[in-house]
Amino acid sequence: MEEIEKVRLKKLIEELGKIRGKHTELISIYVPADYSIEKVREQVFQEISTAQNIKSKTTRKNVLAALEKILQELKLYKKTPPNGMVIFCGNVSQEEGKADYKIWVIEPPEKLSVKLYRCDQEFVLGPLKEMLEVKYNYGLIVIDNSGCAIGILRGKNIECIKERKSIVPGKTRKGGQSAVRFERVRENLARDWYKSVAEDVREIFKKYEIKGILLGGPGPTKETFLEYLHPDLKKKIIAIRDTGYSDEYGLRELVEKSLDSLRKEEIYAELNILKTFFERIGKGSELVTYGIEEVKNALLSGAVDKLLISEEIDKKVLEELYKLGKRQRVEIFLISTGTQEGKQFKEFCGVGALLKFPIS
Repeated sequence: MEEIEKVRLKKLIEELGKIRGKHTELISIYVPADYSIEKVREQVFQEISTAQNIKSKTTRKNVLAALEKILQELKLYKKTPPNGMVIFCGNVSQEEGKADYKIWVIEPPEKLSVKLYRCDQEFVLGPLKEMLEVKYNYGLIVIDNSGCAIGILRGKNIECIKERKSIVPGKTRKGGQSAVRFERVRENLARDWYKSVAEDVREIFKKYEIKGILLGGPGPTKETFLEYLHPDLKKKIIAIRDTGYSDEYGLRELVEKSLDSLRKEEIYAELNILKTFFERIGKGSELVTYGIEEVKNALLSGAVDKLLISEEIDKKVLEELYKLGKRQRVEIFLISTGTQEGKQFKEFCGVGALLKFPIS
């Protein structure tokens, strides 16, 4: 699935997810790839007959109107699209006594295997959401003797799952027998701390399909902790990096310092392009611009080398700039808000470009 298809689908799911019917009158139909469109029409005919028996006059009226609208739409299709189709239809008006029947017909970006008909107070979005789920995840661990954070890198999103503080005391400077006893107690507490964190890691990571694990933290603690990890998890370590922190910020730092091990992943390209973008702005370079109109003018001037668009900007603006970028054959980066840098880009401008030559 192309990046723009993911963004379009994500925005559509968000739009449909906000809609609520006053009664069970919102219709969702999932048609699998290679399924007969004629059989779909037959089922809708049958549902029209069944809907005649709905007791509530208002609900009956809304369901019948939605089904008729679906039937009219299906007449436009001679066969089911290659990836199947999804239909959402219903009265989306929030005003009592007022009707606003809308229909969405979607040809999914991936082959659909689900067959479903549902009439409810909300649309069924689960199968579409599954298409957006990242197939592989990376486990993230940052740890020292003062605390730890455990997280997941999913696509371009860094999520902190658990953050903890330890009770392991700092090193004592006093000498004598008391110092020896103190150090023994400290070592025991440290061992218990590593075991406890290793157990948390095992419990958390077993819920995900982990492709690899990044391990970090200040000082040598992370190497010591490595010996406490379950052997199956230890095999998945792909990078060990020094970080200045062992909290949620440390997870972001760990990913940034491990980009050389994530070259094939989406986040690698995103963080690199954002780094270049902000560096050029910081240096006052003429080979960068930002803002909707400024970027649009740069595109029309043929000056754009790389186009950056936040996934979170207005849908119409996103589509306009994306199509313009495609026509100009520039490299397009759709920037997520799953990283601190992505959030900063959205708040700063939402739209930017690296230029081939300065523009006045």
